Parts: sequence; structure tokens; C-alpha cells
Amino acid sequence: MVSVKYSNKINKVRTFALSLVFVGFGVMYIGLFFRETAWLMGLFMILGMLSVGLSTVVYFWIGMLSTKTVQVICPNCEKPTKLLGRVDACMHCKEPLTLDKNLEGKEFDERYNSKKYREPSQ
Repeated sequence: MVSVKYSNKINKVRTFALSLVFVGFGVMYIGLFFRETAWLMGLFMILGMLSVGLSTVVYFWIGMLSTKTVQVICPNCEKPTKLLGRVDACMHCKEPLTLDKNLEGKEFDERYNSKKYREPSQ
């Protein structure tokens, strides 16, 4: 049996925002190779700054969303963690968690967070 590690949604978005910062710096660095062509170097610099700016917006958005989440104590590692949606994973130990009594004991599936998802009839 394969052990699947789940990831907390807040951590996924933070990782995405951090990757936008590095991509932005990388794009700006590539622009330095085009010093002879000012418009091309400027284009890469602007695209890189847009990527870094977008990461700032994403960090701000997930920070605001993080303040509205439910904070619980993980039963596995006994550390406080934040739940976003019906199912989520612990930020520390990756334990699947839910506050929905109907989902307790069921296999962890991130599709439970989707409004389109219907549970199969039993």
C-alpha cells in the first residue's frame, strides 16, 4: 500500500506565492542577458516585477483568508493547525482532518471541498 502525504491548502498557496517570487527574479535575471536590446531587457524586467507583485497579492490574500479559518488542535501531533474547507491536512504532520461529522472515518479526498462534488449514495 502506498502512503500518500497530504498537504495543507494554506501551505500550498504560500508555496505558490514563494515560487512566483523566484520565477520573477529568474525572469529579471534573464533580462540581463539582453542588455544590448533595451526594449527586450525592459520587457523581461517588467514581467519579473509583475510576477513579484502578483506574489505579494497572493500572500496578502492568503493572509486575509488565514485569519478567517477555523483553528483546531491536531489529534495526532497535538499542535494548533488551521482548517480551510470541509477537509484539510494538518500543517505540521499532514494528518487528514475534517470538522464535518458526515465525513469522519471516510477516505480523505480533496474533492469533498468542491461544491460540485456529490457523495456517492450508499
